[in-house]
This record gives sequence, structure tokens and C-alpha cells, in this order.
Amino acid sequence: MMPITDNHMHIDLKGLGIMAAEQFQRAGGTHIFLVSKTTQSFGIEVASPDDFKSAFEHTIKIADMINEQTEVTAFPVLGIHPAELTRLTKRFDLNRAKKLICRGLDIAIDFVKEGHAIAIKTGRPHYEVSDAEWCASNEIMFYGMKLASEAGCAVQLHTENVTPESLAEISKMASRAGLAQDKIVKHYSSPMIPEYQSVGIFPSILASEDALDVALSQGDRFMMETDYIDDPDRPGVVLGPKTVPRRTKQFIKKGIDEDVFWAIHKDHPEKVYGVKIDI
Repeated sequence: MMPITDNHMHIDLKGLGIMAAEQFQRAGGTHIFLVSKTTQSFGIEVASPDDFKSAFEHTIKIADMINEQTEVTAFPVLGIHPAELTRLTKRFDLNRAKKLICRGLDIAIDFVKEGHAIAIKTGRPHYEVSDAEWCASNEIMFYGMKLASEAGCAVQLHTENVTPESLAEISKMASRAGLAQDKIVKHYSSPMIPEYQSVGIFPSILASEDALDVALSQGDRFMMETDYIDDPDRPGVVLGPKTVPRRTKQFIKKGIDEDVFWAIHKDHPEKVYGVKIDI
């Protein structure tokens, strides 16, 4: 049996919940990196860092339920979406909003140190913001990298669609933070495998057929994800929970060697996150 890993998935008890993990399992999936949703998704209005803690605890609880009730292994990844800063600046000044998020990342890294999560998530907006908010977002991302470096864990990054220039910028930021580039995972990556390899960052490719066609033509140094949101108002967004297993089997039938997918689903996640992908 081959391990099949979704590197970035959200599961919400108000959505399909555990049924999403069961669908993933029935399609052949074995491991999920379960990423925390925004506080807004849980109906939490942030006023203190502990409000982020509540969202993280929801994610850990869901991961525990998946691990106990299914044959899928869920690894929690805790962090704060860049859009949280935009929302917070509607109620607080930018400096206070930035400090709230940094304290929230402190809580996320504590969960990692205590063994309740395996990585954190941070980043910067993928949409247009003011120069001041862009600067603050970069400071938050750098702070998250420093925390990860100190804890020895990986970071999933949510950013704009990167270019070779912005990849080099992010790589330099990681170096200043003392974080190894191969501990950085760019969530929702475009299939630019050589460009990522040149700076050491790991791309997580959306499991669409077109993106995988391009990525696999360039090598196997990437992971796969659906960015499934599990929102009952938007079923199947971004991609459904069955997609990574189905795409993997589809490309094997098309003639891609199974060893390629052993690297994508087992070797790379084990190296980046320091976990065991057992089957």
C-alpha cells in the first residue's frame, strides 16, 4: 500500500467534518496535514491572543477525532492567515493588530513544543494592501520564521503568487531568521519546481490535473494539496477531499513511476516536517 498525503487541508465540524477524512480514506488517502482555519470560521472575534488559542484547540480536537475514528493520520498545523491582520485593523490600530498576531503565533509554537502540532503557518496577503500593512505582514512572517527556527519545526507559508524574485526574497528572510529553507513549505504553489529547488523552499502544488502535469514534467520535488476548505456554503472548494488520492492513481495509470509518488507523499513530508509517514 502506498502512502498518499494531502499537505494542506481544512476540516470543519460545521462542514463534512470527519466525513471528509473518511472520503479521503476511501479514495486511498492515508495522511493529512490539517491546517487551522481562521478565527472567523469558528465565529471567534479576536480581542486577545487567547482567542487564537481557541481556534488552535478546535484544530487539535478535529485531528484527534480523525486519528481516533478513521485510519487516516492527521498532523495539526497551527497558524494565522494573513487576512486576520486585515480584519483586525478594522477594530485596532495596525501595531496592536500585529502584536496580537505575533502573540497568537507564540501560542501556536507552544503547541508545537508540547507535541500537539507539528508545524506552524504564517505569511503575507495574496491581495492588494497598503504599504504599512504589507510591511507589518512581512514582520509577522519573519517573526513566525524565527519561532520555527527556535522550535526546530517547519512553516507553511500563505503568500502571493510568487516569482523567482519574491522566492529569493523569502529565502533571504528565512536565512536572517535562522530557518533552513527546506523547512519552508509554500502553500498553494504554482508548478515552478526548478525555481523552488534553486532556493531550497518546498512547493506544495494544488492537485489539479494541469498543475500536476507541469510539475511532474519538471521532477518530483514537491508535495500535493487540495486546500479543501470544508465550508458547507462552498462544497468542494478549493478541491474536494478525494482529489489527491484520485490524482495520484490517475497519474500512475498514465505511466508515472510509483517511486515518484513515494517521494511526494512520504519522503518529502518526512524530511520537511520531521514526522513518520507510516502505513
